[in-house]
Formats: sequence, C-alpha cells, structure tokens
Amino acid sequence: MKDIEIAHQAQMIPIVDLVEKKFNIPKQDIEPYGHYKGKISLEYIEKLSHKKSHGKLILVTAINPTPAGEGKTTTTVGLGDALNSLGKKSIICLREPSLGPVFGLKGGAAGGGYSQVVPMEDINLHFTGDFHAIAAAHNLLSAMIDNHINHGNALNIDIRRVKWKRVVDMNDRALRKITVGQGGPANGYLREDGFDIVVASEVMAILCLAINRADLKERLGRIIIGYRQDDATPVFASDLKAHGAMAAILKDAIKPNVVQTLENNIAFIHGGPFANIAHGCNSVIATDMAMKLADYTVTEAGFGADLGAEKFINIKCRSSKIEPSAIVLVATIRALKYHGNVELDHLNKENLKALNKGFENLKRHIKNIQKHYGLQPVVSINHFTFDTDEEIQLIQNRCKEMGVKCVIAKHWANGSKGAEGLAKEVLNSIENDKNEFKFLYDDKTPLWDKINTVATKIYKAKGITASAKIKAEIEKLQQTHGSLPICMAKTQMSFSTDPLKRGAPKNHTVDITDVKLENGAGFIVAIAGNIMTMPGLPKIPTAEKIDIDNDGEITGLF
Repeated sequence: MKDIEIAHQAQMIPIVDLVEKKFNIPKQDIEPYGHYKGKISLEYIEKLSHKKSHGKLILVTAINPTPAGEGKTTTTVGLGDALNSLGKKSIICLREPSLGPVFGLKGGAAGGGYSQVVPMEDINLHFTGDFHAIAAAHNLLSAMIDNHINHGNALNIDIRRVKWKRVVDMNDRALRKITVGQGGPANGYLREDGFDIVVASEVMAILCLAINRADLKERLGRIIIGYRQDDATPVFASDLKAHGAMAAILKDAIKPNVVQTLENNIAFIHGGPFANIAHGCNSVIATDMAMKLADYTVTEAGFGADLGAEKFINIKCRSSKIEPSAIVLVATIRALKYHGNVELDHLNKENLKALNKGFENLKRHIKNIQKHYGLQPVVSINHFTFDTDEEIQLIQNRCKEMGVKCVIAKHWANGSKGAEGLAKEVLNSIENDKNEFKFLYDDKTPLWDKINTVATKIYKAKGITASAKIKAEIEKLQQTHGSLPICMAKTQMSFSTDPLKRGAPKNHTVDITDVKLENGAGFIVAIAGNIMTMPGLPKIPTAEKIDIDNDGEITGLF
C-alpha cells in the first residue's frame, strides 16, 4: 500500500486523551486543533522550567540525499516507536513540512510505510497554520519598511541596502527577483526586491531557537533589515517598532504542535527551517520539553550530516546548551549505489562494485561524526526488498572494519518491530560508547576561519574562496559579530558545491558567493556556490498528482 493509504487506516486516539494518558499533561494545557492535532500551552511549558533536561537526546541524520531516498524521517519515527515498544519512555521531535517540497519534488514529509506520524494529510497541508503565521510576521516587517520610507524615511534607510525580502511557502522561481513600487508615487517607491521560501526566513529560525515569548520578541527586535545612508549604522526591526506586532502574530505559532504515530506514540512537530539554506532543526522549545518529559527524545536534522547534523551541533546545541547522547546515521543500499554512479533505473539490480564505491560517502560521514563531534554513530540501513544478502553483507563488513555498528532496519514494512534491533544498538551506544561531545570550532575562531573549517574538515575541500567584496563583508562582520556561529547554505546533494558530484569528492574549492547576518537568530549565513533561497518547481511537480475527491479524501501525497 501507499503511505497515504496506510495512514488512512490508522486507529488514532483523540490527542487530548493520548497526551494526558502518556505524559499526564492536563487537558486544559492541550489546545486541540480538531480531534488529532494540538498545541501545548506555554504556561505548561513554563511549569517545566525548573526541571533540568534529564532525558537522553538521539539525533538521526543521514548520508547525502539522493533521488533514491534514504528515509531519515521514517527512521526517526520507527526508532521512537521501537524505543516505546521496548518499554522506554520516548518522544519524537520533527520539523513541519513546507508546502514547497510537498507540491514540488519531494511530496509528503511525515515518514513512510508503517512508521508515520498522523494525521498525515493535515501535517503536510497547512497543519496548524504555523508557517502562514511566520510568513505573515515576516511580510509585516517588509510592509513596514516600505511604509516607513514612503512616509518620509525618518530613519534615513538606504533603499539600495534593504536586506529584508518577502517570503511565501511555495517553490516559485519567478519571485526570486522582482520590482516593487511600480505604478507611481501612490504605490510607494520603485526598488528591487525578491521572495525567499518561508523556511529560509530569519523569523523561522528565530521561532526555532527562541526559548519563550520574551526571547522571541527580543530576537525579532534584533533583526537587521538594512543600513542607514552612512553605510554603517544598522536599522533594526525594533527601530521600526515592528517586533511587538510580529510577536503577536506568532502568539500561537510558538506553541509546540503535538500529534501521534501510527502506533499511538507522541510526536512534537514544530518549526521547519531547511538544512541547505537555513539551520535545519525543529524548535528548541519542543526538544527541551520532550527531554524533560521523556527518558529518550528522538529528533532529526535536515538532509545529510554535512548540513543538518553540522548545524544541529554547532548552532542548535551551542545556543540551547543541549547535546546528543547518540547519533543514528541513515543510508540505503540503493542510495549508496547511486553515490557509486549507478543511475536510477538500475538501482534495484545487485552491483557490489558500485556499492563499495558509494560506501565512501557513508564512510566520510562516519569519520566526520567520530572525529569532529566526538560521537560514535550507529549506522541504520533502511531496508528495501530488492537488497541482496551479498550487498547487505558488504555494508556490514565495511562498517565493522571501521568499528561501527550497522543495523538493517525494516520499520517501513514492520513498524516498531522492524526497528527494535536499531533501538537496542542505540541504547547500547548510549550506555557503553565513550562519547565526548564537542563542537567543530570555538566561538572565538574568526569568521573566515570558521567557514574554512566547515569546508575543509567536513566537506574535505582544499579551501574556500570569495570575491574581494565578500571578503570585505566578512571582515566587517568580524568586527561586530565575530563570535557568532556559521550557517552554511550549500547544495544538499554533494559534499561539494556541485550537486552532480556524487560519492565523497575532496580537494575541491568552496566559493562563498554571499554572506548574510541573521542577528535575531544569532548566526551568519555563508552562501556557497549557486544555492537558491527560493527553489523552483521541477518539470513534473508532485502537485500534478495530488487531488481530493467529493468525500474530502486526498490522494497523491505518497
């Protein structure tokens, strides 16, 4: 059966009853959105503030993604269900899906097979409206910038240096570069502008890193929208008196969403920054709450470990003072053959030579996690029926040579039962591996060196390059914000900036084409290569396959 058909057969429990039963959260602190979705009140979360985060945090990451798919979210859900089936009190923490990839290339993002979060259609389509609120808050600031300039520009904003774009939660390449203010003085002033996808918005990052409403509002006020005409003085959202209204729009969006898995276990799904153009992690509020409620929290970071895991550790963990006790590294035999240069229509055929070659991608991620983060990963091979015994043995032997546990997981087909072996290995890793968590770089490391460290140590580049203009911008940021971490914006498809370079390329050059200070979020975005902050739709978008019938039943969401 298709994922959506399996989801339709789910025996869901009303979310208010389930959360009260599982974690004794009073019904008055659960705000239902229909029968099976809800939000946890901030008042309840505040009651937990005295409690130290004592639960263990498990991060699920993956090899570089391929069109063949890896199943990272599916593994996160399967592992969480398996831990619960073993009697371990566990909560899953995920990001919310963006409508861009839902209607673009990827389709739904709520797990798959018998390891899903439900109600699947609701989660993938609008959910509780958080992304719409984030877009509205972001675009309110955009409108207030133009309005301020139109009514005299008392702040003396340089209209050539307005950094704040607009956002929409859709893939639409036509909006990357636009002109606003056309039609004469009544419509404002003429200037270049553009749209990013909402998951690249600094407001999204702020929501995911804020710890409460006060922190959210303070961070929103710190947003730098541009500079005054002296070319030096930043203009903050607070200068425009926009941050209070923005925080008001986000009054419900800041509350974590709660749903359930097919096996009626709790999942918090909150926030959704992409990992290729943003920091790629769910909210700190949801993760911290889960760690205070459960013995084990299973979360994921977007795309491969070179992006999502790197930012999870160097941005989210650094900001929130949490740290993972174990890391699961997800791969599939099909995807590894793809990294060994096998094309999509031949991936179901046994090819030990290509698999051995493609293993280099997995090997690079394993070494990075061990050497640079001080953690011992557990490799989870997401099983497909056409994986041969010889292929499975090859991967297990190569992992064994590296001293790494490798588990064949069948949670897509068998739910929690198919991931119990993985769960046991993760528990064993937490108990017995001598993990010594560490960051990749120190706060005091200069910004240029931080970028170079990520490129040379994680991507195995020979170095970074940048134009004189970008170098000057980095040096300028060094004087005022040199202690901030780096958020690399790079293609997710490769260790390099070329999405066509599979496997484990090395000695390449990472060209930094732009840098952007996200002062409210608390990091600096370094854009590498030609990565776009507004994606486009593919030739045949998934939207063409999605439909709804007269009974309200949706099809096509995988």
